[in-house]
Amino acid sequence: MEIKRVALGGGCHWCTEAVFLSLYGVNKVEQGFVSQKGGESSFSEAIIVTYDPLEISLKDLIEIHLHTHQSTSEHSFRHKYRSAVYVFSEKDFDESNRILKVLQADFSKNLITKTFYFKAFKPSDEQFHNYYYSNPEKPFCKSYIDPKLKVLMTKYSRFMKNITDEIFLKGQ
Repeated sequence: MEIKRVALGGGCHWCTEAVFLSLYGVNKVEQGFVSQKGGESSFSEAIIVTYDPLEISLKDLIEIHLHTHQSTSEHSFRHKYRSAVYVFSEKDFDESNRILKVLQADFSKNLITKTFYFKAFKPSDEQFHNYYYSNPEKPFCKSYIDPKLKVLMTKYSRFMKNITDEIFLKGQ
């Protein structure tokens, strides 16, 4: 069985973690801060997704990512929330760029999401791991994460884990 990794950034890592913990084929989600090779290499909030490409493809992961954060908005917090796909190989770099070009058709505005080579990762504090599934009633979760999960349920329910899945309830 081949296992792959991709890092995704675009919004709060608590939000992004909740979305990707909810997907079949995702074996592990690590939230924290990622930096890229070259150019602006400062750390930005992101997650690392470990996944089985036989269950969910890189295209599916990128598509879900684009539709669950503001992937067309250059807002004032982009330094903290870089809209990005961080890859670990040249093959995934090329594939990610191809996928972003194809998925541009889903959006009326230009995507700002870029593909970068992964450089480094710093995990967030343990107290924030599995934040949503440990605190679903908190106002932050209701305001920011619930709408992302609604998009997931509406557009991508075929990829969602069943709420009774033991791994889903534990948050891995």
